[in-house]
Amino acid sequence: MAVHISTVHVLVDDPDAALKFYRDAVGLVVVNEAANEGFRWITLGQAGASGPVIVLSEPHAGRSREDGDALAALLAKGELRPLHLRFDDLDDAFRRIAAAPGVTVIQAPLDQLWGIRDAAVRDPAGNFLRLEQG
Repeated sequence: MAVHISTVHVLVDDPDAALKFYRDAVGLVVVNEAANEGFRWITLGQAGASGPVIVLSEPHAGRSREDGDALAALLAKGELRPLHLRFDDLDDAFRRIAAAPGVTVIQAPLDQLWGIRDAAVRDPAGNFLRLEQG
């Protein structure tokens, strides 16, 4: 039996800024977009691939006011779990991503002692991203 990750949800405070970042800087394509009760869910994936997708949504989308407030506070503090993305060319991806509006560079590409080459940034919403050489 094979198990595959299909979807990862990423909370964002500004869907338009997040869309520009994940589409234009990271290089994903919009697979689907839905709106309900004033909120948007934007699904992005790799062009021509049926692999895992990222769904961008706001902390209050589909949640109680109390839960949305708690998630918004964690997002504002940068305390949500990191997202790891793997690239064929880490240096090229890092240059593109680091230059995107609202991005904070945490670590430039570095060969780690445990054998991986990676970098770290915060996306425009403050989410922590590890960028890895694939």
